[in-house]
Parts: sequence; structure tokens; C-alpha cells
Amino acid sequence: MKIVDLDGYAANPGDLSWDRLKEFGELTVYPRTSADKVVERAHDADIILVNKVRITDGIMAQLPKLRYIGVLATGYNVVDIQSAKKRGIIVTNIPAYSTDSVAQMTFAHILNVFNKIDHYAQQTRSGRWSSNPDFCYWDTPLQELAGKTLGIIGLGNIGCKVAQIARDFGMDVFAFTSKNSADLPTGIQKTTFEGLLSVSDVLSLHCPLSESTRHIINEDSISKMRQGAVLVNTGRGPLVDETAVAEALKQGKLRAYCADVMEEEPPRKDNPLFSQPNAFITPHIAWATTEARQRLMDLCVSNIKAFVSGNPINVVNP
Repeated sequence: MKIVDLDGYAANPGDLSWDRLKEFGELTVYPRTSADKVVERAHDADIILVNKVRITDGIMAQLPKLRYIGVLATGYNVVDIQSAKKRGIIVTNIPAYSTDSVAQMTFAHILNVFNKIDHYAQQTRSGRWSSNPDFCYWDTPLQELAGKTLGIIGLGNIGCKVAQIARDFGMDVFAFTSKNSADLPTGIQKTTFEGLLSVSDVLSLHCPLSESTRHIINEDSISKMRQGAVLVNTGRGPLVDETAVAEALKQGKLRAYCADVMEEEPPRKDNPLFSQPNAFITPHIAWATTEARQRLMDLCVSNIKAFVSGNPINVVNP
């Protein structure tokens, strides 16, 4: 059996081991693969592994031996799963491997806004504290999270974990979710989308990307948010209209925009958010802790083992 990973660098830039995959057959790992090289590199593969490389119907038509596509992520929109199903190709994903990591990044962003850690650390390095006449100083508002309201859009594994942490901080938690109120964890109140916008001091996005959620945060929805609210996006970049968010930051409608994802990745240098000092953007790394990537690798092995044994798991095109 031949296994080809077409873009292995992001999940494993060299600090983890691929060796466990070798027990299933011949393994080839490419750090990155451009679209014009996919067929050439995967032509004889029984199994291909991908993260961001797109696998279309046209590509599958040129891979006669292909029987399994393993997406090394939770989202699997890079694969035409309906075409894969028609061709008898199993597609699997890696669910819930990064829940703790993404929830942690969500609050790293929130705490940076409320406590201004980066601001004060930079000033200390520049000598501001050393020359201060008093034992301490602050030149920004400092606020507690306790008593503030966190709104969450999407209550999957990550949304629920974020809600749990928020409750531990003493925040009130509201959610816009398809789940029934009776099925929500203790301390989370279900509300409408408009209701969530109106009550949230911090609004955090954790829903999947679909046609109904694309640009769910736009000029209209921002106008219904609280003045000075903080918007956090560790879900998917296209959940927000970045031009509208940049304008809301410029006008002071939003206090801050915290994001680990963008509509286009890598982003253009002239993205309007980059000129806004209250846009805090990290380069899609919430999922990338060592622990989360090791879980991803372990689950990848489990998925392939189950496929080889004839009982595939985490199948997204049953």
C-alpha cells in the first residue's frame, strides 16, 4: 500500500514522527504540493493525506488506485466529498483534536484586550517602568472579565469549552445555537442571533463555515452589537466581512477584533485590518500546539488502522 501526504509541513514541521504510518505501507511525505503537482505525486497512491491541498473530482478521476483520503484537520471542505463517495473513496477527518488549544487561544486574545499584556510588556522593555516615579502605572483601562457577558455563536466542542472557561472567570454566557435549551450545559442561556448581538460584551465565533454563516458578521450585524464590544474569531476567516470589521474598528463601534483566521490565508499585505491598531491577528496557530498536533497524528494513525481493518471511523462521506 502506498501512502502519500501532500502537505505535511504544517502538521509536522519536523518535531514529531511519521514512523507509525510506515507500518501500513510505503510512506512519502511532501512538505507542500502545488495544485499542478497533485496528480503527479499521488498517481500511484492508495491513501493520500491532505491538510489544505484541494482534491477535486477532476483530480480523483486521475488517481486510479485511490481508495482513501485522510484530511488532517477537522474541516474537510478541501475535498469534494460527494464525488469521493460516488467513486467509492472513503474520506475521514480528525475531530476534536484541538479543542483545548483553540479555547486557550480564544482567551489569550480576550485577556490581551482586557489586560493589555503586550502593551505593557513592550513599554517595560523600552524603559517606561524603570523611569516611573511610582511603583506602578497604567495608561489604559484595566477591566475584569467577571460580570461581563460572553456571546458564543456555535456550541460544538470548542464553543462548549470556551463557555466553561468563561463561567470560571465569572462571565455570563449566552449562545446562538441549533441545540435545544434543555440540552445546553449548565450556565449557558440560549438566545436569538439578534439577542446575542445586543447583550455581548465579547462575541466569540465557533460555528462551521457554510453558506448561511459566511459573513454572518457584517455591517448590519455589527450595527446591532453593543458599542465597544470585542469580537473574537478563532473559527473560520470568512465568518466575518473583514472590510466591515475594519471600518467598525476605525469608527470605534468595536473595541477590538481578535482573530486567528482570515478570509484569505496567507492574507494580502494591504488587508484593511492591518492598519487598525485594535485588530489583533495571529497566523492561524490556535490549533498548532505540540499537544494538539500529536493528538492529530495519533488520530490519523487510528483512522488509517480502522480503514485498513475494514471498519473505518470518522468518515465524513458515509
